[in-house]
Amino acid sequence: MTAAGRAPVRVGVFGLLGSGNLGNDGSLEAVLGYLRTAHPEAVVDALCGGPEAVTTRFGIPATRLHWYRGEYRTASRAGAIAAKGLGKCVDVFRTAAWVRRHDVVIVPGMGVLEATLPLRPWGFPYSLFLLCASGRLLGTRVALVGVGAATIRDRPTRALVRWSARLAAYRSYRDAQSRDAMRAMGVDTARDEVHPDLAFALPTPQASAPSDPSAPGPVCVGVMDFHGGNDDRARADEIHRRYLDGTVRFVRALVEQGRAVRLLTGDECDASVVAAILDAVDSPSVTAAEPSSLADLMKEMAAADAVVAIRYHNLICALKTGTPVLALCYAAKSDSLMAEMGLGAFCHPAREVDADRLLEQFRALERRSAELRQTLDARNLAVSRQLDRQFDSLTAALFPAADHSPTLRKAS
Repeated sequence: MTAAGRAPVRVGVFGLLGSGNLGNDGSLEAVLGYLRTAHPEAVVDALCGGPEAVTTRFGIPATRLHWYRGEYRTASRAGAIAAKGLGKCVDVFRTAAWVRRHDVVIVPGMGVLEATLPLRPWGFPYSLFLLCASGRLLGTRVALVGVGAATIRDRPTRALVRWSARLAAYRSYRDAQSRDAMRAMGVDTARDEVHPDLAFALPTPQASAPSDPSAPGPVCVGVMDFHGGNDDRARADEIHRRYLDGTVRFVRALVEQGRAVRLLTGDECDASVVAAILDAVDSPSVTAAEPSSLADLMKEMAAADAVVAIRYHNLICALKTGTPVLALCYAAKSDSLMAEMGLGAFCHPAREVDADRLLEQFRALERRSAELRQTLDARNLAVSRQLDRQFDSLTAALFPAADHSPTLRKAS
């Protein structure tokens, strides 16, 4: 029991966490920071994709999201197909049993209501629907906190996403277009709020002093195993080839200009792209980092003169450190984020990377570096205040017995 005589609130966190995606884990880290500061009495555990990784890094108990361990492998043989089908049935009861043990379940950020990357309806959309339906049936409040959304064309996926959102007890979005997308798909969003991405609540590392202030600093290039989105499957190979060729040409041009390039990833699957670039450029001026968190990414970017990145949370890391960044945009969320942070002029289409045009934009970015750093400093202050309101709103919605006075909510 708590000091006030109440039983501690049982909080579950849910999602593809601990599965190698740094952005997803960064969103979880921000929510855990909020819970530990504002609700230290809460008992927290997870239902997630990588339970061992979540327990090791965050120190909370975690359960595997799927009963069938081969969930994310393509099933071609009859036995594997049958096992995957059986797993979908078993997960109905596993998810309900887990939800029932909690007062509140939080889905921390992530693009859980979108299909801007390849996605099958019976994958995560099905899991999210099971969660939200179980919460509604069993009286557990499910909160989709700071999530991303986009209009979905595929009917089964759209139906699962729409019903998941409708069944949730609380919804907030990381940008206005996400809320607009859910409204367009038939969800009543009149009471839904928009706040900055949860990753902006993470601590910002201090930039290290350059060894030679007179020399140009490194350029961080964030890469991605990019093959287009859910609607691009027919030309996925073409999109990937064009993205990789354009990125290689851009990196090679930077090296020829005497710049040091640091390659960054945001997911374990991006390692193949790093390897391809290192092989194609073959220069000691190009090195690769091995980040294990958004904090690692931010340390790299804080030491850079500029960043060029494609993954959404790589962009957030650059923006949060105040480092000028050029975005390779594969979805409207990236264009929206850049515009909100004052860098709307520095977007480039990820599906049609033109190395010459990218170099022109990069030179313009560096010419305006001092001005853009001042802009980012001001925008980051505003973002911090908006996230304070997000966490206050979450407390009021999910912890009605708690003291609603303003809390120290920084993940630091």
